[in-house]
Amino acid sequence: MTVRFAFDNSYARLPSSFYARVSPTPVSAPHLLKLNQELAVQLGLNPVELATQAGVEILAGKRIPEGAEPIATAYAGHQFGQFVPQLGDGRAILLGEIVDQEGVRRDIQLKGSGRTPFSRGGDGRAALGPVLREYIVSEAMAALGIPTTRALAAVMTGDEVIRETYLPGAVLTRVASSHMRIGTFEFFAARGDVDAVRALADHAIARHYPDAAGAARPYLALLESVIARQANLVAQWLLVGFIHGVMNTDNMSIAGETIDYGPCAFLDIYNPKTVFSSIDQLGRYAYANQPAIAQWNLTRLAECLLPLLAEDQDKSVEQAQEALSAFAARFSDAYNSGLRSKLGLLSEREGDLALTQDLLDRMVAGKADFTLTFRRLSEAAMGPEGDVAVRSLFEDPAPYDDWAERWRKRLGQEPQEGSARRASMQRVNPAVIPRNHRVEAVIEAAVEKQEFGPFEDLLTVLGKPYEVQPGFASYAEPPPRDGRVYKTFCGT
Repeated sequence: MTVRFAFDNSYARLPSSFYARVSPTPVSAPHLLKLNQELAVQLGLNPVELATQAGVEILAGKRIPEGAEPIATAYAGHQFGQFVPQLGDGRAILLGEIVDQEGVRRDIQLKGSGRTPFSRGGDGRAALGPVLREYIVSEAMAALGIPTTRALAAVMTGDEVIRETYLPGAVLTRVASSHMRIGTFEFFAARGDVDAVRALADHAIARHYPDAAGAARPYLALLESVIARQANLVAQWLLVGFIHGVMNTDNMSIAGETIDYGPCAFLDIYNPKTVFSSIDQLGRYAYANQPAIAQWNLTRLAECLLPLLAEDQDKSVEQAQEALSAFAARFSDAYNSGLRSKLGLLSEREGDLALTQDLLDRMVAGKADFTLTFRRLSEAAMGPEGDVAVRSLFEDPAPYDDWAERWRKRLGQEPQEGSARRASMQRVNPAVIPRNHRVEAVIEAAVEKQEFGPFEDLLTVLGKPYEVQPGFASYAEPPPRDGRVYKTFCGT
């Protein structure tokens, strides 16, 4: 059976300095672990064809489909604040682009598909654990309604990779609106290649921000558009307790999607200083630092675009600074609006910000679970009898009682009542998230015991994060005190 991809590879038509042409390294015995059939259909692909031996070999990088033009893209990046002039796809190969059923152009990329000219001494492979983590978390983010790359398939390779020990190898087929990053612009800007920066900007505008093409200053409009999307994206992260873990400039998508799920994690107990990433020793990418880091990264993008903004450098700097100054307000608007919705406040009134911040402060002091506090408040909004479940999350519930009294007075100023209010709150407060201990248990079962039932169960639950799922009630619970995961690790 022929596996058909309707490739139209626009990035591969850019100048050769943008990428290296390289084919995936064949693997020994590819075996399909998971195929995202719903996403395949959305992409205009045939799930039955993809599940054949020929399809699995494509998903593993053993066979190149007709029309593919495999490339590893070039980019640079600021990693933990330090500039690295050449990074690039060291373990990922872009097969090509297809236009999905909604007319959106999407990249099909193999992650863990072997060495490339950008591998920097690495093996270019991926271990099974990080592939499962990215599959789980990226699909959970999609179900939560947060812009993200997607997982089309996970394939075991039949080969082992060496990390601290020998581990089963795997390949993730990742789908993205594009893989252009802030670091992609930095790659060319660092080399003084203004023509390449312009070509990349034109490509980004045509692909992601077509309205900018008709603006009086299209490159400024591009910058403003990326800033707006990133402000909204990071606000959405914070509203579900997500910590990216490695917000380097090479991990920030121009399309405004969450990309590169390495040592990412979700909050259990709420504390804005929380860090999970084992490589973030100083807390640069802590939960509460993410908005400021996003603006810092966007400043690096603005620096790359300066030669395109105006002929006069001072004027370019002025325009860039004005665009960047809008980030804080855009983020605050998105974040504060989201917090009000999480508390059932559909209108904006004086004192709302103080009320929401007071709850967060009390959650820190009371070591309350982030996700469950907001979810259980949807029941407490029905009446004081719902307070029991919320109070149980606080080590000392007395501060919650005082806050809840003021919150109910504020709810009295809203037109919604009863079940309508609860329903609106439950639409924005998930019941389940990819809790770290659950993800780690899935990975351990798969890697150590070759058991994939827990992986399938977790995906099922996370596919409906805002719904009550009686058969999976335990997935909503926080980890036991001795089962908390405090460190997550990069896949490399």
